[in-house]
Amino acid sequence: MAASFMKKVPLLMPKLQKQLAIKSYLEPVRPDLERVDARIRAQSDAFDPGITGYVEYAAESSGKRLRPALVLMAAHATGGVREEQIDLAVVVELIHLASLIHDDVLDNAEVRRARPTMNAKWGVELSVLLGDCLFAHALKLCTRFEDAAISRAVADAANEVCTGEILQTQRRYDLNLSVPDYLRIISMKTAALFRVSTELAARLNRAPGIMVDALRIYGDAIGTAYQIYDDCLDLFGSEAGFGKTLGTDLKKGKLTLPVLHTLQQLNPADLAKVSEALLHGNADDHEAILRRVVEMGGHLYSVRKAQELLEKADKSLEVLPSNDYTTRLRDFARAFHKELDGLK
Repeated sequence: MAASFMKKVPLLMPKLQKQLAIKSYLEPVRPDLERVDARIRAQSDAFDPGITGYVEYAAESSGKRLRPALVLMAAHATGGVREEQIDLAVVVELIHLASLIHDDVLDNAEVRRARPTMNAKWGVELSVLLGDCLFAHALKLCTRFEDAAISRAVADAANEVCTGEILQTQRRYDLNLSVPDYLRIISMKTAALFRVSTELAARLNRAPGIMVDALRIYGDAIGTAYQIYDDCLDLFGSEAGFGKTLGTDLKKGKLTLPVLHTLQQLNPADLAKVSEALLHGNADDHEAILRRVVEMGGHLYSVRKAQELLEKADKSLEVLPSNDYTTRLRDFARAFHKELDGLK
C-alpha cells in the first residue's frame, strides 16, 4: 500500500525515504555500546542448546540500540558508567527485542531490519515462545541489581509494554479512540522502556532526585515522539528505505495520530464514509484515506505534537550538570526536532 500511495502523493512521500540520523549522536558512548552489544549476543549461552540458534538470530537484529545508548548517555551525564548500567542496557534491549518479536507476530510482518522476521522464518508458535523466553531472561538478569527498586521498576516497565500492546490490540477499529487514549497507549508500549533507560541510569549513580525525575521526563518525551514518528513512517514511509514491513497499521485497524486527527476534523457525512472505508475498505480505500490525511494536515499535526514533546525533553535537561553527555542528549532531541521539520 505504501509504495503505490507514494507515487500519488509525491510532495510528502520522498521526505520519508531514510531513517533518522541517530548514530552520530551516539558516538561518545560507542565503546560502552560495543560492550553492551557483545553481552547481548553472549546471552544465547544462558539458554538450552536447542534454542540458542533462535536467540542468536534475535540478538543479531541489532538495529540502532537506541535504548541502551540512552542508558549509557544518561549514566555518563550523571556520574559515569558502571557495570550496573551495562546490565541495565542489556536488560532493556532484551525486553525491547522480545516486544519486537511479538509485534511482528501481531502485524504478520515479514521483514525487519532488512531481513526476515522470526515469524516469517519459523512461524507464530516459536516466535511467541521465544519472545516469552527473552522477557523472562531479562527479568532474571534484573536479580543482579543490589537495589530491588531497580528490578521492580524494570518489571513495571515490561508490564507497561505488554499492557500497552493489549490496549492497542483491544482498540483496533475503535472509532471512539481519542488522541489522549492514543497518547496513553504509546506512552505505555513504547515510552516506558525509554523512561526506565534514562531514569534508572541516573538512579544507579545515586543522582539527586531532581536529576532522576528530569531524565524520566526526557526519556518519556523522546520515546513518545519516537513512536509518533514511527506511526507516520508506517503510513507514509518506504519499505526499501527503512528495511521493514510497513503499511500494516490501517490494514490491522490501528488508528494512529495522523488518522485520529483527521477523523476529528470531518463533518458527519464524510466521517461516516471514511469510517466505512476504515472498517471494510480495501487497499484503494486506504490510499484514499491517506490522501485525505495529507490534505487535512494529519501528518503536520503529528509532527508538531512530536516536536512539542522534543522541546519538553530538551527543557528537562536544564537541571543536569553541564558536560559533554548532557550536551549530546540535548543535541539528540534538537536534531530529532530538526529532522521532523523535513516532514512538513
